[in-house]
Amino acid sequence: MFLVHEGSRRRTGVMRRGSQSQGPGHLGDAVSEGGAMAEERPPRLVDYFVVAGLAGSGGAVPEETGGPEPGGPLRPPRPAEPITDVAIIARALGEEVPQGYTCIQASASGHPLELSAGLLGGSQPTICYRRGRDKPPLVELGVLYEGKEHPKPGFQVLETTPYSHSANLAPPGPGHPRTYLTYRRAAEGAGLHALGITDLCLILPSKGEGTPHTYCRLPRNLNPGMWGPAVYLCYKVGLAKANTLVYEAELLGRYPEQDNEAFPLPESVPVFCLPMGATIECWPAQTKYPVPVFSTFVLTGAAGDKVYGAALQFYEAFPRARLSERQARALGLLSAVDRGRALGGRAVRGRRAVAVLSRWPAFSAFRAFLTFLYRYSVSGPHRLPLEAHISHFMHNVPFPSPQRPRILVQMSPYDNLLLCQPVSSPLPLSGASFLQLLQSLGPELAVTLLIAVLTEHKLLVHSLRPDLLTSVCEALVSMIFPLHWQCPYIPLCPLVLADVLSAPVPFIVGIHSSYFDLHDPPADVICVDLDTNTLFQTEEKKLLLPRALPRRPYKVLLNTLTALHQQLDQTYTRPEEEASLEFLLTDYEAVCGRRARLEREVQGAFLRFMACLLKGYRAFLRPLTQAPSESARDVENLFFLQGFLKSRERSSHKFYAQLLHTQMFSQFIEECSFGSSRHAALEFFDSCVDKVHPEQEKPEPVPLVELEEPSGSELTVFITPPEEPPVAEGSDSAPLYCYDGFPELRAELFEPPQEQPGLSPAPGPSRSAPSSPAPRRTKQEMKVAQRVAQKSAAVPELWARCLLGHCYGLWFLCLPAYVRSASSRVRALHTAYQVLRQMESRKVVLPDEVCYRVLMQLCSHYGEPVLSVRVMLDMRRAGIVPNTITYGYYNKAVLESKWPSGTTGGRLRWAKLRNVVLGAAQFRQPLRERRQQEQALRGARSSQPVIEALGVLEPQGSPLSWHDGSLSDVSLASEDPAPGGSPGGTGMALSAHSAEALDGLGGQAPKTGKRQDAVGTPRRGIGARLQQLLTPSRRSPASRAPPPEPSDLPLPARRSPMDSLLRPRERPGSTASESSTSLGSEWDLSENSLSSLSIQRSSERLSDTPGLSQPPPVEILLSSCSLCRACDSLVYDEEIMAGWAPDDSNLNTTCPFCSRPFVPLLSVQTLDSRPCDPHGTPTSAGASNRDAPVPGGPGPVLSDRRLCLALDDSSVCNGDTESAPRRVEGGAWAYLSPLVLRKELESLVENEGSEVLALPELPASHPILFWNLLWYFQRLRLPSTLPGLILAACDGPPRAQAPSPWLPSEPALVQVRLLWDVLTPDPDSCPPLYVLWRAHSQIPHRVAWPGTAPAPLNLALLEALLFHVGFNEVHKAIALLLDTLGSPPEGLHLQRSIYREILFLTMAALGKDHVDIAAFDKKYKAAFNKLASSLGKEELRRRRAQMPTPKAIDCRKFFGAPLEC
Repeated sequence: MFLVHEGSRRRTGVMRRGSQSQGPGHLGDAVSEGGAMAEERPPRLVDYFVVAGLAGSGGAVPEETGGPEPGGPLRPPRPAEPITDVAIIARALGEEVPQGYTCIQASASGHPLELSAGLLGGSQPTICYRRGRDKPPLVELGVLYEGKEHPKPGFQVLETTPYSHSANLAPPGPGHPRTYLTYRRAAEGAGLHALGITDLCLILPSKGEGTPHTYCRLPRNLNPGMWGPAVYLCYKVGLAKANTLVYEAELLGRYPEQDNEAFPLPESVPVFCLPMGATIECWPAQTKYPVPVFSTFVLTGAAGDKVYGAALQFYEAFPRARLSERQARALGLLSAVDRGRALGGRAVRGRRAVAVLSRWPAFSAFRAFLTFLYRYSVSGPHRLPLEAHISHFMHNVPFPSPQRPRILVQMSPYDNLLLCQPVSSPLPLSGASFLQLLQSLGPELAVTLLIAVLTEHKLLVHSLRPDLLTSVCEALVSMIFPLHWQCPYIPLCPLVLADVLSAPVPFIVGIHSSYFDLHDPPADVICVDLDTNTLFQTEEKKLLLPRALPRRPYKVLLNTLTALHQQLDQTYTRPEEEASLEFLLTDYEAVCGRRARLEREVQGAFLRFMACLLKGYRAFLRPLTQAPSESARDVENLFFLQGFLKSRERSSHKFYAQLLHTQMFSQFIEECSFGSSRHAALEFFDSCVDKVHPEQEKPEPVPLVELEEPSGSELTVFITPPEEPPVAEGSDSAPLYCYDGFPELRAELFEPPQEQPGLSPAPGPSRSAPSSPAPRRTKQEMKVAQRVAQKSAAVPELWARCLLGHCYGLWFLCLPAYVRSASSRVRALHTAYQVLRQMESRKVVLPDEVCYRVLMQLCSHYGEPVLSVRVMLDMRRAGIVPNTITYGYYNKAVLESKWPSGTTGGRLRWAKLRNVVLGAAQFRQPLRERRQQEQALRGARSSQPVIEALGVLEPQGSPLSWHDGSLSDVSLASEDPAPGGSPGGTGMALSAHSAEALDGLGGQAPKTGKRQDAVGTPRRGIGARLQQLLTPSRRSPASRAPPPEPSDLPLPARRSPMDSLLRPRERPGSTASESSTSLGSEWDLSENSLSSLSIQRSSERLSDTPGLSQPPPVEILLSSCSLCRACDSLVYDEEIMAGWAPDDSNLNTTCPFCSRPFVPLLSVQTLDSRPCDPHGTPTSAGASNRDAPVPGGPGPVLSDRRLCLALDDSSVCNGDTESAPRRVEGGAWAYLSPLVLRKELESLVENEGSEVLALPELPASHPILFWNLLWYFQRLRLPSTLPGLILAACDGPPRAQAPSPWLPSEPALVQVRLLWDVLTPDPDSCPPLYVLWRAHSQIPHRVAWPGTAPAPLNLALLEALLFHVGFNEVHKAIALLLDTLGSPPEGLHLQRSIYREILFLTMAALGKDHVDIAAFDKKYKAAFNKLASSLGKEELRRRRAQMPTPKAIDCRKFFGAPLEC
């Protein structure tokens, strides 16, 4: 099933693989790619299509040859014909050399030789050979010992001489096995360009002769007897041909015609497409065309980025008319005797190539596509032009991505190719094939080449197979990871660039073996023949032996490679099998999976060796700690070379001495010191270094390179060929396209690209504002953080610290936007540094180093190197070893920032002047404080009678301060109780023991004193408001401590807070002190202002009393309390945190009561009291509120008569004003775990830049992220710009310069309150006990509870519960409440647990500052265990009487004090 994509001529389909598949080839559930998957289209697979060859379509070929003329010592001309026959003649039997044969009578160095010489009865065999083209050439030789082995398949045994005698090469006798030559011939019809044996020679190792370069040596001795020297046969395989003209290749065509700005087409592409040049050859007329040759190449840019190319070389007819007489004579087309007479039976052929260029090494797909184009050009006729297939493939075939992991391309009904998403690996993507490296070289030679690359030798790799060169050379430069080859690197070198072999610098070059037909290799170059598995090196440039490597790592590497080398034959299938559609849909993944695993194992073996080789290198890095000099980047200043060398084993010092002085090691140290684009890969290598143990003789059980298994269900995108044009009405058929060769590309026949709205830009660095660093974690850091979270989830305290660490990580992700919006960025950086110190003091578990890294990067950006050094010292003091990324940012900050002047004289004088000014200010401070005390004393004496009567004034010497928000503030103004105490007869008893009860519950007990006379209720309201007015807890830090009161003031008597607990009905309705609403008080976790946020010590508690004089224009209420629908129970913040999974993709938490997962919600209410203009837009608080006290500052003194009288207004209650109606807006969003939130925030910053965190559109465009960030920042009292975005979103763009977020001098425009309980009560649920207590106490609540309370939940029950709690009889309180509620499901159902109901009731009655929750938890736990002995733990849990889990308690402990309700 295929669905046509709208607006395009192509048809695409998507098949989902997995358990639902109905068999091979079944196409199920196809959907349009343009629908579900067009929103994020990946880049195209191919960027350019190129045609290269001999330029000039009809003109004459220039006389001057443009072919390669490389330098170097010349060899004799190569033979024109291959060897087609080999024979043995017996000289002792009188046999002569047959006609046309050549006899080998001397060794390679000219030494005379005779097989079985000096033996009686010997036949004196001699080897002869014949050249020609009358039959297929020989391609391989062998030696057979008769009786010990059987001939290889396809080989023929040379048993007799041309004269029918035995061709045995061994001497006669029973002790010598009969020895025969064997040979294998090329297949019939192999063509003119079939590889064959071009030369033979014999060598005598006893004479010091070695295998000639590019020759293959047979392993069997031809003279196995005891007499005579050992003789070995060597042969050379090559391409023997004559009558060839070679020219430099040129560009014949390309698509597209315009260069991509990010990726222009290199000018040298044609010579890489035809590395042996564009040739014109003369063939016999009946010669078949050879199979096209596939080759690959790599182009390296100036920045080190790679461009991968794949070319297909083929021959086609070449017109004789373009040849001059001289060229025709050189090709053998004219008779050498009779000038001008053309010879018959000859054909002229020219070589050209088609190629594609890409940024990904998908060589197998490129080979299939280019082969299809070649076949298309030599067949036909076709209804579509060749250009349509080229443009269709380039425009519509994307690179595989997570959204499209498998792409099946149907180029024709018979040609298919399958693209699979590359394995996600932290290693750099390359075209390396470690399997081909191991198969071509073997384990020992592979280790030898590793030494050559690590010591930067000149390395020349050659083969007759050009497609093999790139894969092996890429593996050579990849196996030294993390080192990066810095010298010239040309995996497939054209002959026109062969002069690089004479360069005086190290290089890795791959070249076609035919280069050595004319030239000898340079003397100082190490040559590796991939066809013969041999290495050639001279004595003066001899490599170190493998024993110079570290002993145990080398032994493990060699053993691993040897074991893997034995498994290679089982991983390959025949090419014709891989081309079938059935194979692509069934066995492709299994076969490719086996190859990929084996490939990763080989690569992992080299990676382990490199990790052992550089183990502990980070301990020898030298960080910059002072102003940099000109030699700051020298490796001696960045790395302690001698210390590192002495730390290695002595036997490998010679190898390490060469390694440490290479260019790539110096570059590696510089990248580790200053960062680079490879920082993620280097950080992964550091993790590998931590895993390996060089002293072990076996590899680690866990592989270093983890291969991700394919998921059970994947999507396969089907891309079909372009649609054929419809046949016009009235015509017999559509136009046909016929080709007699690869055509000249015509621009009008290419399909135009279809505009896709989701087309992604070219790969490159993630979009991020240049003015703000993009603080992201690498994949390796994410994996480590995931493992840390999983380990921490099992330990309650570690889990709380882990969540806290991720919360701080969220704040540092927002730090660039916070610093950019600050008026003083230097002060903002120091604020961040204080946050960092606060984290260290709280022993936060940091899953990564992003917090330090962001601050260091900002220090570099804003020129604060000294602060960056302090951050580094703090890291080391905390025992954190910076990884590669952090270390690079640090050194970059120190190196690139402007340091303070080196002269200290000026700074010293300024410091002296500063000290003088500060000293003068200190002298004036006592005078200013004395003046303020006198003013306050005069105001206090003027209202002394009223205050004394109300019992409001708090003396300085009181043993207990009651102005901190407890319920006892209201009890001071209550009426005298009736004789006998409170109803029920329990008041006097509780009053007598109130001090002891409070001491056991809250850790503090007030001293009871004389009661004050009763005053009228209205005056009690004024007294309560004056009490709040004098509360200094919300004043600025400078004025937080109240001035000492005069000693002549009377000390009003205090009453126990428990005296008022049992008399809630005696409390006046107008009394609205903060103490009476301790759970509902406006307690904020920050300074509740866009411009008054400050960092405080973790031990310093914020005040519970907000400024009462004027409410903020905008008030935000947040609550994370969520309802579990499964059991109808409310789950609170610490319980939600404890139920989160250590997974950054899981939104669920676990209900502590029913253990079912659910998604918690973060509820939000916005209360806007700003007056609206005629257009309905809220106006900001300006001059009208100029006289209002600052909510975050000190309240008005009593001498300010106007403001004091304003407090007596009945509309003021508990800090809320009702002078202007409030507009209420609400909503609920998912409450995210810090792990999930961090992942989403990183994705947002990476895609849209960090500026998005300071845009007014953030609350509307990303509400989940915004409200969750606001919740966490307010919860931890961290400064941010988020509250200001709420006003900016309502009022439009902010003013020119936003105020500094940490200065407390600006008025608070936005107040954020974090509530412990729900924002909106459920009308169908029973009200909680603390709300009933407030109702009985006539204390206004934030929200009027709907409905009526059940009869059992009366005042007597509340008083009894408080009585038991006050006397440390919590088990009785639990039992009483359980008996009152009854057994479920018949009894009453409260959405809050028993623990939560009793805790909230106690805090509402006593005031939360008088309740030590830790002590309450201990007593509740003891009470639970006591009741469990009688009722059973399961029954108590069923009735939800258990206390929170240890994980929830630790989360509440580490995230701060309890919130308000």
